[in-house]
Amino acid sequence: MTATRPTRTVAPAPEPAPRPASGPVDGPVVVTGATGNQGGATARRLLAGGRAVRVLVRDKASPRAAALADIGAELAVADFDEPSTLAPALEGAAGLFAVPPATWGPGGSDQALEVARGRALADAAVAAGVRHVVFTGVASTSGAAFAAPGKRDIEDYLRERVPQVTVLRPVRFMSNYLGSPGLGIDGFSGGVHRHLFPPDEPVQIIALEDIAEFAALAFDQPERFAGRTLELAGDAPTPAEAVATIGAATGTRLRYEQLTHEEGAALSPSIAEVRRRWSSGERWHADIEALRVIHPGLRTLSDWLAQGGAAALRALLIP
Repeated sequence: MTATRPTRTVAPAPEPAPRPASGPVDGPVVVTGATGNQGGATARRLLAGGRAVRVLVRDKASPRAAALADIGAELAVADFDEPSTLAPALEGAAGLFAVPPATWGPGGSDQALEVARGRALADAAVAAGVRHVVFTGVASTSGAAFAAPGKRDIEDYLRERVPQVTVLRPVRFMSNYLGSPGLGIDGFSGGVHRHLFPPDEPVQIIALEDIAEFAALAFDQPERFAGRTLELAGDAPTPAEAVATIGAATGTRLRYEQLTHEEGAALSPSIAEVRRRWSSGERWHADIEALRVIHPGLRTLSDWLAQGGAAALRALLIP
């Protein structure tokens, strides 16, 4: 596994400001992955806060791209696999929210492709004089990092080249209960939620909207957040508690089952490795109480359900 740099403890007190960077102060924040989960939530949050936002898309006519344009986002066509398209799309930007496209396939994540895309984006940001990059990856664990060696490589590459870098490392998304296409886990089937985790041990989770809140804070206060790494979580129910909470909120009868190691291996080698490491005692370790000092509105699972999650789940669970 790829070793990671030590993660700074999240605390509400500001850290020393990084060295100044060149680039326009009043330019837009460019958001990648805006037609997906984290990028979409962040683009909407920045726009709601009055920020100028430019989103990188491959197809301006796609429904999700058009929806972002309707609420004020500027659309710029770019493709991570065509690096020459990236720097022009970043020209004049004051900041970049970076989430390279997923490289998940039947055999798991394509680390080499993920790193190539992340480095191409970093190089384009440097070429365009972007002042501040907020990069979102995957939470670290109490042991060696698993499932994210490519993202750690991109983190290091950014730190070496961009003067102001904020790294967000979110745990499992609450919205995963709606289902994650292609993974073979998450969501509900026949009233059953099946996953890798023991049913009676806490598992940290985070709302996409809160990842967006921390990104907005980082762009609003670069002197406080540039140079920092934040492990992000908002709640830590056990899987059995989470499913019971969802059942109560949706008025449906649900239950949780843990996948066996053999079942995980049948899904993919990467999933089997995550299960093995979790069974060995590795855990996410975000300091939720410290995060709540920084962002008092940090959502619990019940909050997320009350703010639309339950309605979305009910539509899936009840024919």
